Amino acid sequence: MALIELDNIVRSYRLGGEDFHALRGITLTVERGEFVAVMGQSGSGKSTLMNILGCLDTPSGGDYRLAGERVSALSRARLAQIRNRLIGFVFQNFNLLARVSALENVALPLAYARVGRRERLRRAQAALERVGLGAKLQNKPSQLSGGQQQRVAIARALVTEPQVLFADEPTGNLDSVTSVAVIALLQGLWRAGQTIVLVTHEPDIAAHAARVITLRDGQVLSDVRQQAVPVEAAA
Repeated sequence: MALIELDNIVRSYRLGGEDFHALRGITLTVERGEFVAVMGQSGSGKSTLMNILGCLDTPSGGDYRLAGERVSALSRARLAQIRNRLIGFVFQNFNLLARVSALENVALPLAYARVGRRERLRRAQAALERVGLGAKLQNKPSQLSGGQQQRVAIARALVTEPQVLFADEPTGNLDSVTSVAVIALLQGLWRAGQTIVLVTHEPDIAAHAARVITLRDGQVLSDVRQQAVPVEAAA
């Protein structure tokens, strides 16, 4: 069974008295263990698609199943539960809490899941060690570089052991050297079995994924499987 199944997904908005069709019948599947890049110019629908995949928005029509569960018509409360249980998010702007440590930032999703404090700190430390930040547990975001902050964000996304990791332009605020390090980390997670869906507008970033889905005007323009370029080969 595919992890992600989209069947004729449509998303429309009412803007200025007119209907705007952001997605126009998206049908695709993502298997467990895939590393997929979603590309497209501004207005192509990739952000709308990511919001639906991540259960941050619901489609106007069509059917979305995640891990076999039909999520396209769930309540907001149930969608929040799905996000916390099945999904990890990594954003361009890191979205870390400035006043608390890396450890506390990573532990936060487990607090929402009502995991006890001792256990969530243990799991947060393990997640930070997994991304190479075991020596930075008590550092606040202002004491970390941009690349280190993104690693904290990735650790936070991983701490709940999600079935899929969604990364929305994760290198958008990073220099080229730091971007390579972040993509290397994502590739390592993928090779260890993590399912990853990455949104990017940069072909050189998409080259590191094993599949590239390109959107245009709310539709799938192309869906190509490829040999993922190892980060070492591109460096």
